[in-house]
Amino acid sequence: MTMDQQELGLAADFPAVSYDQWKKIVEDKELKGVPFEKKMVTKTPEGIDIRPLYVAENWPWAGDPSGFPGFFPYTRGTQAIARTRKGWDIRQEFREADPADANREIKHDLGRGVTSVALRLDEAVRAGFGPDAPGAGANGALIHDLAALETALAGVDLAKVPVALEAGAAFLPAAMALSALWKKAGLTAETATGGFGADPVATLAETGGLPMSADAALAQLGALAAFTVKTWPKVRAVSVDTSVYHNGGANEAHDLGIALATALAYVKAMEHAGLGIDQACGQIAFTVSVGCEEYLQIAKLRAARKLWAALAKVCGASDAAACMSLRAKSAERMFTRIDPWVNMLRATVSTFASAVGGADAVTCLPFDVAIGLPDDMGRRIARNTQIILAEESNLYRVADPAGGAWSMETLTDEMAEKGWAFFREIEAKGGIVAALGSGFVQDAIAATMAQRDKDIAKRKVPLTGVSEFPNILEKPVVRPVADVAKAKAEAVKRIAAAKAPAASGNPVADAAHAVGAGVGFAAALAKAAGPAVKPVVKRHLADTFERLRDAALAHKETTGAFPTIFLANLGPIAKHTGRATFAKNYFEAGGIQALGNNGFETVEACVAAFEQSGARIAVICSSDALYEEMVPTYAPALKAAGAETLYLAGAPGDKKDAYDAVGIDDYIFMGADVLGKLTAQLVRLGVIAQ
Repeated sequence: MTMDQQELGLAADFPAVSYDQWKKIVEDKELKGVPFEKKMVTKTPEGIDIRPLYVAENWPWAGDPSGFPGFFPYTRGTQAIARTRKGWDIRQEFREADPADANREIKHDLGRGVTSVALRLDEAVRAGFGPDAPGAGANGALIHDLAALETALAGVDLAKVPVALEAGAAFLPAAMALSALWKKAGLTAETATGGFGADPVATLAETGGLPMSADAALAQLGALAAFTVKTWPKVRAVSVDTSVYHNGGANEAHDLGIALATALAYVKAMEHAGLGIDQACGQIAFTVSVGCEEYLQIAKLRAARKLWAALAKVCGASDAAACMSLRAKSAERMFTRIDPWVNMLRATVSTFASAVGGADAVTCLPFDVAIGLPDDMGRRIARNTQIILAEESNLYRVADPAGGAWSMETLTDEMAEKGWAFFREIEAKGGIVAALGSGFVQDAIAATMAQRDKDIAKRKVPLTGVSEFPNILEKPVVRPVADVAKAKAEAVKRIAAAKAPAASGNPVADAAHAVGAGVGFAAALAKAAGPAVKPVVKRHLADTFERLRDAALAHKETTGAFPTIFLANLGPIAKHTGRATFAKNYFEAGGIQALGNNGFETVEACVAAFEQSGARIAVICSSDALYEEMVPTYAPALKAAGAETLYLAGAPGDKKDAYDAVGIDDYIFMGADVLGKLTAQLVRLGVIAQ
């Protein structure tokens, strides 16, 4: 054996240490009596314990349950070797309201690295209404008929560019419109690719209703899938998109369980329409939201494939048919309106996790998506994030780079267990439609979001740029609202002039004939009384803090200045700078500008500076030792000088009664309810109405 063939054992000269030995050393020497689980283990919203160290001896499964890349159960990805030179599908989402604007952006992005198009239609048509309804042109393209869709896709080489629709309740007529464009462009069964996006259950959860019964919607889904198998075999008719639930606050296990329950309902509908189980599974394209908790999100994607493979197999599918088509999309709830530049980092981590987790297609949302319609820079950064990770970081060249790590394998299986458990709860309630009807799903999501709100309020879940390290003097990023009055008026006029042909009873044929005659998508729907459920309310994690910042900014626009707090920094800089920085971040998270200084050695100087500042509230910042010496003198003086609320930075411990007695009104420290204290203070200052 030559030198370069010898195995290099870097740890060979050191004695082996077991996990239990390591844990005991940590407990004895570092934690000093604090329970290991309390200090070293973090529990996720799903109930998963994130441990500090994962080793082989903790592995609870016999052998490797993950299999191999490209083989059932596809935990390690759907390809046996690294992805092709093209890597994953870079799928950009387009929401420009005017179809002509959408067309311009689509062609621009396709020429700069985007490989497929996700075309999201506006709120009105997704709910089953026409262009004259409320929500028309909002958060999506104003595409209500064949002519508008043709405008949006004009000049796009449909034989090379997959198009995936997000049409909500109008999925059937929208699908027939896209089908008509494919036929007009001369595409064949072998050249048309993309998806029709039939996902009525998600629409029900998002809007609280459907323009037809749930059974009718599922029947349309089944009929569309049967048509697609026969006419466009490389197209997937059905979408299982859990974004609405994730945006409402669902944890990752909820997301997985809902995806499985929805997919099962769709499989049953397709089988009822005459498709075999393999055909039905092959019609589903999954979309899951991916946040910026890197390890958990990678585990979520791996668990999603494993769970779907298991469920499809139980339903009788072959190994090949149990292979999941998986699109990962940036989680909208993680994006902030305030300091949106941090969103670039969030989106990068999300995209990295999506790539490492093995997603077939990835949608990286622009950093300014929470503000309004993204501008050119937002779109460019979004697509280039994917291109750089693929071409410069070479993430697509390795199959399942996370595979084999004890931490990742453990997290994947624990995530799968939690997701499967929630799926079983949904099925016990009668399936996804019944579980939405009873409010079970919504209540589970709301409870999780309520706990997350508490953690955000205490900054246990920090939001960089909003609740942590805020910069209230940074100029807000503004995106103008698009003027779609002309496009809306043209759509209303065009659709009103069209007449629907007589119905034949075949939903696919009727939709195709109506759309071909120029009838609007909403009018092409066979409407009837539909179900009514409690909608899942869209949230952003930063909503609660951003409301405070909005109120403070409105106060500034009215009065010319933010509400302020005076930092009564006592003693030399080395003594007060830590807590002064903490106090500044604390109050500016609520839009209260902190007025700093280099510290005071005398009461007179501190009081004079406070009076000159014009602030109505103050916070004393220094070390515990100096507090004992100086607070009894400084606090009464500041109160006498007009401090309406006087805070002390730091937990008071056994000195609270003494400090209360000399004028301290409240205390700020780690673990306190930051949001509650800031809200109360803004109410006292008149910034927020009580």
